[in-house]
Amino acid sequence: MDAELYLDYNTVIHRLDARTKILIFVYAFMVLVLFENPLWMLPIATLVVLHTALARSWRNLWRIRALLAILTVWSLILWNFFASGETHLFWIFDEQSLLFGVARTMLLLLMITSGVNLISTTRNEELVLGMIRLGLPYRVGFAISTALRLVPTTAASLQTIAQAQRSRGLDLDGGNILERMRKYVPLLIPVFITTIRSTNVFGMALESKGFGAREDRTFYLQLHITTLDRIILIGGGLFVLVSIYLKLRGYGDIPGLSRF
Repeated sequence: MDAELYLDYNTVIHRLDARTKILIFVYAFMVLVLFENPLWMLPIATLVVLHTALARSWRNLWRIRALLAILTVWSLILWNFFASGETHLFWIFDEQSLLFGVARTMLLLLMITSGVNLISTTRNEELVLGMIRLGLPYRVGFAISTALRLVPTTAASLQTIAQAQRSRGLDLDGGNILERMRKYVPLLIPVFITTIRSTNVFGMALESKGFGAREDRTFYLQLHITTLDRIILIGGGLFVLVSIYLKLRGYGDIPGLSRF
């Protein structure tokens, strides 16, 4: 497994300023949470899919396909326990609650996709600097960057340990999905130990380099807003404002839906 989530392509999305890509993610989140009806989420869903195609980040989405499939199935079912409607279909499913479940599932999947697009097209250094330029404290940005680095590294460690145990005769692929998950539980102990040891070494390395010694940090990397960035930011801002206006006018709701 690659320890880097960034995909080194020369696409139009990759060439955007890091601040633009962060705000695209924020815009998507703001619009997605406004509407209950999945039909009203189709425009932003189309834009997210187009964004994914332009960014060529399908590779990272494919890496988490099992997680996305599990989240989709469970989300479609569980939301019907927390909502009801006037038109009953079968079991716990009403027409309105099913529509609401589809909308919440779309929200979940599209937000994950937007996040994957962000980290697939933005290097960690650019991501941290973009957050700082948008007003986030450096320590918070650095913590987020470190977490993004540790997730694939931890997954790679788990893969390495699993391969080592397979070479010793441990069958990790036999049985049903619950049995396979149970076999992976003992492997988490060496993964945690490795992660804690790496974190300790990482902390000592930061201290030796004087991390946080000065508040007025300078950066070798420089960010530049281009004309395309301005067009996307203005267009995205207008899209958000129109969506908020439509929500305030009562559009995008599901008549007869009750949530509890």
